[in-house]
Amino acid sequence: MPLRQYSLAAQCGFLFVPLPLLIFLGNPAIGLLVGSALSLSFNGKIIPISGQLGKLALQTAIILLGLKLDAERLVQISVDYSLLVTAYVLITLAVGLLIGKMLNNNPVSSQLISSGTAICGGTTIASLAPIINARPELTAVALTLVFLLNAVALFIYPHIGHYLSLSQEQFGVWCALSIHDTSSVVATALIYGEESGAVATTLKLGRTLWLIPLLIVASVLQNRSSSRVQIPLFVILFVISAMIGSLVDFPVWFIEIVSFTSKALLVLALYCIGSDITRNTLSELKGRALIHGLLLWIIVAPTTLAVVVFLI
Repeated sequence: MPLRQYSLAAQCGFLFVPLPLLIFLGNPAIGLLVGSALSLSFNGKIIPISGQLGKLALQTAIILLGLKLDAERLVQISVDYSLLVTAYVLITLAVGLLIGKMLNNNPVSSQLISSGTAICGGTTIASLAPIINARPELTAVALTLVFLLNAVALFIYPHIGHYLSLSQEQFGVWCALSIHDTSSVVATALIYGEESGAVATTLKLGRTLWLIPLLIVASVLQNRSSSRVQIPLFVILFVISAMIGSLVDFPVWFIEIVSFTSKALLVLALYCIGSDITRNTLSELKGRALIHGLLLWIIVAPTTLAVVVFLI
């Protein structure tokens, strides 16, 4: 029976049943798996407001994470890897568009997949879609593809990192560059370690800022000069949070509460993201768009790993 036949209250009830156990386990990958499994089992969204709730949980978790960081270290990481992030974004965009042209993929679909892989996954796709007049089915395919690749990374990246004995910094950089969405970047890196999570979060937010020039260029090309583009508020709050964490000597018990809350919110965010996947969205995943997204990521992931291993 499709989930839409249940009452809103019953649907919301599904949110609270597995969460205590998932938070106790503290593994965002399990949260993602359980959320998607329930959604696919009931063939519908198990949380009506999953998109908004997941976004809020993720952004709050990142802001809280800032309290545990050193602002000076944050700036140093950003400076040290700014050229690498810039090179990754521009090269991935170029390679992605070239692959799309070689496969004769729909130009709009090609732009969504290439931009999503280069910058910030679902956020980039959702922001760019209305500007370039992307049809709903093209947007859905790109978003679903990003979700599945994020899920793969969340489960296999830590094993690869341990097998290759990557340092915390190396693994954080690899996650920040080659995983699409911020949620999966932070979750995957934190599974590997706290320092890895800090590095990955800092670099991924810097990579996310490339969304601003992308949308400006897309707006100009589409003659949409009225399109508004601005720095996400949570990025600014993350920086402020890191500055506060550097200036204030918080007691250990407070930092432990912040750490637990941040991890719990991250589990909630991944659970909500998983619950957004339905059988209908998976059924749209086929054809040239699927090959395009897979081929681009198959090129990006090992290439960035090689760069990390040999240059960092």
